[in-house]
Amino acid sequence: MTSGLSFRVDHAFGAARAGTLSLPRGEVRTPAFMPVGTLAAVKAVAPDELNALGFDMILANAFHLWLRPGTEVVSACGGLHNFSGWRKSILTDSGGFQVFSLARLRKVGDDGVAFRAPHNGEARFLSPEICARVQRALGADIRMPLDECVPGGAGREEAARAMERSMKWAARAKQADSEFPEFGALFGIAQGATFADLRRESADALRDIGFPGHAVGGLAVGEEKEKTLDIAAQTLAMLPENAPRYLMGIGTPADIARAVAAGADMFDCVLPSRNGRNGQVFTSAGAFNIRGAAGRSDSAPPDENCDCPVCRRFSRAHLRHLFHAGESLAGRYATLHNLAFYRGLMRDLRRGVENKTLPEVVARTVAAYPDKN
Repeated sequence: MTSGLSFRVDHAFGAARAGTLSLPRGEVRTPAFMPVGTLAAVKAVAPDELNALGFDMILANAFHLWLRPGTEVVSACGGLHNFSGWRKSILTDSGGFQVFSLARLRKVGDDGVAFRAPHNGEARFLSPEICARVQRALGADIRMPLDECVPGGAGREEAARAMERSMKWAARAKQADSEFPEFGALFGIAQGATFADLRRESADALRDIGFPGHAVGGLAVGEEKEKTLDIAAQTLAMLPENAPRYLMGIGTPADIARAVAAGADMFDCVLPSRNGRNGQVFTSAGAFNIRGAAGRSDSAPPDENCDCPVCRRFSRAHLRHLFHAGESLAGRYATLHNLAFYRGLMRDLRRGVENKTLPEVVARTVAAYPDKN
């Protein structure tokens, strides 16, 4: 199978890598952050603006798009890129996390997942093969196989059962994917909850099946933060060195910085857009809520070290005013700035690998975004 994907490590510093991920729709320089466009749109931001900020790939959710507007609608519009207006690369998540989050609406079996659609209660069934066909019809450049995620506090027996099922599903997804040899790249997803031996078993199984890229899934789902970072680092070290490594759903600035140091190449998270719509602004000095009284007459930009379109033109006082006035531009501006901050963070982390100054970049980021007690 030809995936159309290649990966090159350009620089390394310890476990960290700065690389180039080549896909049919262009190159993605890693470490890379993918803005989340669950329903084929990054909330409040236009595709041209994402492009101007310097992003090369976004994430969409195959599960949600399958439910609405429906795969046939997206396919009839020429695929996900034409449908969304985003011409660069798109990674589609499979719906494995939604299987986890819809615990009251679903039943997991070896064949797949039976569930009730959250928006209308319709009975649906998702299997590894259906998931592969959905993502084929959407036209994603990178696709994720259906997997089973367990809660952070799951016991070893439950975690082992879900991991083994996920590996069987991965093999089935790979077989189904072989029907489309000209189309995109299917990644494997390492599971095993917080058990290092299960993570090793999962990584070995994925290596045997054979994937051009690998992801670390099943973390940040309720376990302690220290355990999340420890298991992430251990699992990353188990994955092939010559393939891209995607750490799924880990997205605070400090966590991203530490994960880059541990060898992760790709990230996604809703924080910059979701928190931006709620008034939280990410800056080089840390995050703050723009709605607060301190910014009422503050003429400074949101971040004096940022050159994004928002910081070049608007003050904290103006953004605060927009939020309190209920103007829709408020969340839009905050999201634009937050995404620019994340893009700048990835640039700084890459330069840290290239210049061997990564420990300083990580320390500075962790100091600005300390873990909450």
